[in-house]
Amino acid sequence: MNKYTAKTLDDALALASENEGCPVEELNYQIIEEKKGLFSRKVTIETYGISDVIVFAKEYLLTIIKNYDLEGTVVEKFENGIIHLTIDTNHNSILIGKNGKTLQALNDVCRYAVAAKYKKHYRILLDINSYKNEKYTKLARIAKRVAKEVLNTKSTVHLDPMPADERRIVHNALTRFKNISTQSEGTGNKRHIVISYKD
Repeated sequence: MNKYTAKTLDDALALASENEGCPVEELNYQIIEEKKGLFSRKVTIETYGISDVIVFAKEYLLTIIKNYDLEGTVVEKFENGIIHLTIDTNHNSILIGKNGKTLQALNDVCRYAVAAKYKKHYRILLDINSYKNEKYTKLARIAKRVAKEVLNTKSTVHLDPMPADERRIVHNALTRFKNISTQSEGTGNKRHIVISYKD
């Protein structure tokens, strides 16, 4: 992370852009100080990279784990614009919760904390002991089975509400099914996928 101070935000960004060899529109930054006096102005920004975001997210999760009185580790991977964080503790089931609800809540809280810190939304995906990967495999299998039923009956099926990452798995699993359409409906915790027949 680097700090740059100038009279205006535009000047500070231009300075950061020049020093870091990066176009202004691609800079990740946050304003850490802004002073407006009668005769002078000063803006200080701090630039950061994806590695800084990952370090913050990891430390945030490790603090939560410690608050649960658990011992654990967090391993990171950045792939296709998604920050993957894999947690392993001495009691993984506590952090997974019933039907993965605690893990999902932990994922949301971590995402919100990162967004609050950096004033930017990042795609973050938590997993514990391959729980999410196994759930994705199961979801894809269920989605394909339901799609075959829809093809036979030409009816419409509404799946149970699920978080965005799981809805994405269902959409992707059915993209190659002919005569099958998927779309997300509803808002918040009621957002779900509708699988329907199309000619």
